[in-house]
Amino acid sequence: MAGEKILVVEDNDANMLLTTDILEVSGYVVVQAESAEQAIAMARAEAPALILMDIALPGMDGLAAAGLLKADEAARRIPIVALTAYAMKGDRERILAAGCDGYVTKPFEIAEFLKTVAEFVGKK
Repeated sequence: MAGEKILVVEDNDANMLLTTDILEVSGYVVVQAESAEQAIAMARAEAPALILMDIALPGMDGLAAAGLLKADEAARRIPIVALTAYAMKGDRERILAAGCDGYVTKPFEIAEFLKTVAEFVGKK
């Protein structure tokens, strides 16, 4: 649903720019975080419709952040979709077990990425 707010958590500038541009062109409002700690604070403050969480973040990784968000009363209903380069056997299960509701592997096809985003926006 266009107009919905999405929190993008990404420490790589090029990936952040690309993801933000794709979402904004599609009509979403994007807020950005560069670390897991910043993402947790912003999820509470901004109440986005969806969190797109990079897994390989410096310091606390995206899986730990997802677990903390799902344990937080103010943020637990926000769907979290992992953005990850991990596509090995067992990674899907590990990502979902950590608290993510879905995942998209990088690099991604834009149409598939937007389809996944649309599936989760509004599930809060």
